[in-house]
Amino acid sequence: MSKHVAVLMGGWSSERPVSLSSGNACADALEAEGFRVTRIDVKRDIAGVLSDLGPDVVFNALHGPYGEDGCIQGILEVLEIPYTHSGVLASSLAMNKPKAKDVMKAAGIPVSESVLVHRLEAARIHVIAPPYVVKPPNEGSSFGVIIVNADAQHPPQQLYADDWPHGDVVMVERYVGGRELTCGVRGDYPLDVIDIVTEDRFYDYHAKYAAGGSKHVLPAQLLPDVYQNVRMLALRAHQALGCRGVSRADFRYDDRPSGTGELICLEVNTQPGMTATSLVPEMAAYAGMDFRGLVRWIVEDASCRR
Repeated sequence: MSKHVAVLMGGWSSERPVSLSSGNACADALEAEGFRVTRIDVKRDIAGVLSDLGPDVVFNALHGPYGEDGCIQGILEVLEIPYTHSGVLASSLAMNKPKAKDVMKAAGIPVSESVLVHRLEAARIHVIAPPYVVKPPNEGSSFGVIIVNADAQHPPQQLYADDWPHGDVVMVERYVGGRELTCGVRGDYPLDVIDIVTEDRFYDYHAKYAAGGSKHVLPAQLLPDVYQNVRMLALRAHQALGCRGVSRADFRYDDRPSGTGELICLEVNTQPGMTATSLVPEMAAYAGMDFRGLVRWIVEDASCRR
């Protein structure tokens, strides 16, 4: 009898549309590989739904809070249903950007200096010298990210908004110019490096998901030592945070003529996008593993106590 896989998607975070795309793409691939698949648009009754359904494996295609931060992973541990991607601790750590930076820095991975402050304080004064980036500490897909230019006369006033949706604490981080690089890890093997070229100032939501929003250069055109350093740091970050399955680390590399030459890790994504044209599947295809093969590998890697 074929293995029964429940694919979790949707949910109620800001990244719901991305999760639905990932989940349906993975469900299609699993069905094509011969698995029995149940697609679940996750609501807050998910524990009861899964308990009644009793799948052999859960494929976690959720993105953002509750799906990527250890919450759903904890439910799956309690239900003792094997699941994909990272476990409770690694998911929680990676989603908390300040805590993840502390762990990565301790592991010798270069990160950009940052401070945590109330959003009203960050709206009142420049808490660090511009240029800098303001970002929510627990969001994905670049939601709530604001870049403050070197010549900015005042801090970002949108932080005063009564309807600011990303919480009262923000992370203010030194801005690093240059290229946007990303590198996936599958198991304990670093994949190849993509240089993300976008017309926007950074890889924001539009650049990530709009048609033509960005161009992916694979393999990234870098000096060999820089290329291998990115791969090494992606693997080290994956291991330092305790990630499992697939992850993706994002970097800035300032190789501008007037730049600093530094390479810094921005964050690690434990639930990277999983459509056939997403970054990690693109890297896997370059390494010789097609989308269906990648999704099958992820399911076969599933377990509890991750």
